[in-house]
Amino acid sequence: MTDNGRVNRSAVDLPPTLPIQAALPELRQTLAQHRNVVLQAPPGAGKSTGVPLALLPESWRGDGRIVMLEPRRLAARAVATRMAQTLGEAVGRTVGYRTRLETKVSKETRIEVVTEGILTRWLQRDATLEGVALVIFDEFHERSLNADLGLALCLDAQETVREDLRLLVMSATLDGAAVARLLGDAPIVTSEGRAFPVATHYRERLDQRSARPQYEDMAQILARTIIRAIEDEDGDVLAFLPGQGEIRRAQRFLEDASLPSGVRVLPLFGELSVHEQDAAIQPSRSGERKIVLATNIAETSLTIEGIRIVVDSGQERRSRFDPSTGMSRLELGSISRASADQRRGRAGRIQAGVCYRLWSEVEHAGLPAQTAPEIVGADLAPLALELANWGISDPAALRWLDPPPGATFAQARGLLRSLDAISADGRVTEHGRALARMATHPRLAHMIVRGAELGLQTTALQIAAVLGERDLLRTQGQDRNVDLRLRVEALRGERSLPGGVSLDSGAKQRALRSIELLGRQLEHSSSGRNPTSDSKLGDFDVGRLLALAYPDRIAQSRGSGGRYLLSSGRGAQLPPAQSLSQAEFLVVADLDAGDREASIRLAAPLTRELLESDFAAHIEHRQRFEWDSREQSVIAQDERWLGALKLYERRIDKPDPGRMLEGMLTGVRELGLAALPWTKAARTLQTRMIFARRYDERAPAPWPDVSDAALLEHLDEWLAPWLTDMSRRDHLARLDLHDILLSLLDWNAQQRLETFAPTHLAVPSGSRIPIEYGDDAPTVAVRLQEVFGMHETPTVAEGRVPLTLQLLSPAHRPVQVTRDLVSFWARGYLDVKKELKGRYPKHYWPDDPLTAQATARAKPRPR
Repeated sequence: MTDNGRVNRSAVDLPPTLPIQAALPELRQTLAQHRNVVLQAPPGAGKSTGVPLALLPESWRGDGRIVMLEPRRLAARAVATRMAQTLGEAVGRTVGYRTRLETKVSKETRIEVVTEGILTRWLQRDATLEGVALVIFDEFHERSLNADLGLALCLDAQETVREDLRLLVMSATLDGAAVARLLGDAPIVTSEGRAFPVATHYRERLDQRSARPQYEDMAQILARTIIRAIEDEDGDVLAFLPGQGEIRRAQRFLEDASLPSGVRVLPLFGELSVHEQDAAIQPSRSGERKIVLATNIAETSLTIEGIRIVVDSGQERRSRFDPSTGMSRLELGSISRASADQRRGRAGRIQAGVCYRLWSEVEHAGLPAQTAPEIVGADLAPLALELANWGISDPAALRWLDPPPGATFAQARGLLRSLDAISADGRVTEHGRALARMATHPRLAHMIVRGAELGLQTTALQIAAVLGERDLLRTQGQDRNVDLRLRVEALRGERSLPGGVSLDSGAKQRALRSIELLGRQLEHSSSGRNPTSDSKLGDFDVGRLLALAYPDRIAQSRGSGGRYLLSSGRGAQLPPAQSLSQAEFLVVADLDAGDREASIRLAAPLTRELLESDFAAHIEHRQRFEWDSREQSVIAQDERWLGALKLYERRIDKPDPGRMLEGMLTGVRELGLAALPWTKAARTLQTRMIFARRYDERAPAPWPDVSDAALLEHLDEWLAPWLTDMSRRDHLARLDLHDILLSLLDWNAQQRLETFAPTHLAVPSGSRIPIEYGDDAPTVAVRLQEVFGMHETPTVAEGRVPLTLQLLSPAHRPVQVTRDLVSFWARGYLDVKKELKGRYPKHYWPDDPLTAQATARAKPRPR
């Protein structure tokens, strides 16, 4: 370095052992000739620390900075520190870093290592990236959402306002050809790297050495494998687990296992303090060994000194977003083969190593080849806001390796619309621009900005800071209290914590720094207000502010048992023994979307009064007229709704007759025609009209269709006029269906029906016998003695349709069915006569029925 801080143009001396050294001449030459380049280098090649330093002297850089993106804060700090050490400088001079909560840069800084969200905010402030010569996307194979977005915006800026901007995408396992195509057929530089052989042991071989108790969980199994490994092998151990909970369980198990002297157990995950993270990363002291229990934070970028043994659980915990519910859930699942290879490679950085995999070779073959990009399963609301702020409403206008899924992006835009961040056509509003300037999720940014307008700025900032970190409270030996107010009060120091609950001091310090950062951003926001003091925390302030951030997660009690209905329509359940279960309304800040009901993880209560005042513009007034199947009546109610939550209902005293009629018709359709008061006369009239429609081709006008199917389909035409003032099923008893059906015919049609399809048949005995018009031919059931003297089969339909005669015995039992009376008298009567005369000897059985006197009695009256 020169005295004024400008980098000397001579090459920076890099450690000669870095494998990336062999590829650096080609990389320098390629970047001198092309503005976009892809560098493929395996884990351990030294690309993260070697490449930026090697490119410092390049002439095309001028005095511009090299900005390198890292996916995690820990990696950004560690990589910057290692490069500064290579230069013999302190961090913050030639090499610095920026994360959301920490910055170490100066006017001398020419290499800045930043977390990925920092680049997006720079681009939104200045699309030209003035003063930046090169942007390096490190570990791009991790495919984080922010890296994909940052690259898309950089490519757009490069095409429009910064033709000279250079982009270098570095990856260990990703398909470099696909990235090269995305960058406009960029050249690919490859580093062979260096890796020592790593022996791999799968679960089958491990199981052969010791029986595994069934009660052991993954953390215990992994801990037992570590104990075996340190007995069999030399060197330090790096073990991968899916989360902090599993790490703590494995740590307790190992510390209780009487490890050999000089073996330390060190956790490594993002929420630890800088001191705890550094302890895990730094080399072991002479004569000591370490066991590092890490999440996938240690999979790439970080160099952990001394590792020779890797123990891999093969699992990770990833957040999956469901656009249909608007919720995310943490899912424990298997890693990809690419991740497994990354983890395994950690054992071969310094010498030959060994990797223990807690899964079988068969299972390994079934793992996905690559980890799914975050963009396909993430909440896209932050991305949608960034695009709107960039002036893009359709993601297709930018270049993506994997475009945002349509359903998830549409859901994100719907949320931004409800937060007033974008207009109906997708354009960013002034309020949306204010939200984009806040380094937090749009929900929380909206809460902060609106909270400041309500005079609750301090509480809003505190809530956002608490939600931006892992839980401030650690609970031992009891159920977790999900009341968010407890966290805010603990952050303020206003409340002593209950027994078994402690405050995570590291999380508290990060939250306090976040409050300071968000407060400054609010002051610079056009929508922000002057800082206000709301030092006293009201019982419902937290819930009121949360409702601004999560209007779709306002929840209404379903009664006892801690069950709630969210305004989005999804069910949610509190854990057992929660004081919040007595609240009529909650606002849920964190929940895990289950298969049936979501599990509430953080929430705060809200009063009905605050809800109705703050969301007055969103509460929908409805008059509900509908058939209630349980009550079997029409419900007529005034109601107020917030999403899926019914806030108020009252029966309407003077309901609209038309709406009531619609409800009754719905009820009849549901109940079916059998619910109507059908009499025999009504059914007979219906069948006569159906018969006439079928056979009367000479009618002056078509007969109406009164079949059951037609009547049910056209209730509004024939039944509706008769349902006035009816609202219940039992009111239907007032209907006279015979008269209603008859009213469908004018006077002429009624007269024609009487002749075409008469109701009765006059028989020789003088009786009038009813005619049954069914699906088959019309039928008359008459005693045989009453048709003596009837020479021809009677007919209807103006003589075209013969009646079916069901001839009965004196006991009204059928003895013959015929539509040909002449044939019956000639051939069948004698046999019937013999049978009936023997059974009914006192009755009249003439030899000649055609000349005999018909009678309705046992014997005819004497003439």
